[in-house]
Amino acid sequence: MPLIALVREVSAALADCELSFVAREPINLELAKRQHAAYVQALTELGCEIIALPALDAMADSVFVEDVAVVFDEVAVMTRPGASSRREEGASVALALSRYRSLLRIEAPGTLDGGDVLRCGRHVFVGHSARSNAAGIDQLRELIKGFGYSVEAVEMRGCLHLKSAVTAVAEGIFLINRDWVDADAFAGFQLLDVAADEPHAANALRVVVDGQSGVIYPDCFPQTLVRLHAAGIAVTAVDLSELQKAEGAVTCCSLLLQSDRMTKATAVA
Repeated sequence: MPLIALVREVSAALADCELSFVAREPINLELAKRQHAAYVQALTELGCEIIALPALDAMADSVFVEDVAVVFDEVAVMTRPGASSRREEGASVALALSRYRSLLRIEAPGTLDGGDVLRCGRHVFVGHSARSNAAGIDQLRELIKGFGYSVEAVEMRGCLHLKSAVTAVAEGIFLINRDWVDADAFAGFQLLDVAADEPHAANALRVVVDGQSGVIYPDCFPQTLVRLHAAGIAVTAVDLSELQKAEGAVTCCSLLLQSDRMTKATAVA
């Protein structure tokens, strides 16, 4: 069963992105596009089939497709992003996902960003953040409980999304910044701490294709990268410096889904 990676090209308006926990810096748009292309190439080399959506130049944050949908084995949930400027991004993503999954939706007054949703088997951790509120978390719980999923809200601090603070890097192993999330929420898992002076280093993208696991990871966190290598985790390092200035990270830029309905089309208008 192929692993699909749905991505979107970088918006020409990227420099106008929403920011919450990082200071605004000049963004080199052409470099951002080259870095994104290298990220997509890394996904390809790990065995993903790519669906590439065209840029939405009126929507600065639209490259961060993870936030507008959450994909499960049986269904996809279209979110209602916490930033009102991002709520129109999901239409073309929904069209693409509808080829592979039935769609459900988070409705007002709920808000939910996909970057706050961390799935581990049938258990789903959801960050209670500035972007994902209690109503959104409760709606997600109700929408997916019939498929056998449980949802646990996790309190966080000091960062945009739950996946800014913790991500899965191998079966049963989470990379974590304990300053931003309570580690007790992840009791029973092996926790690998980021380096103390690399607070943004907890975001990693695990890719599993045909039983082979790899991790796409930013190259700007060398101390934490050493820890990943020491734990025996296969890492593909990428440079996403310009997208990081837009408060993006490696999980933000793709939606991964298993499907046995893959078509030859790799682009959606």
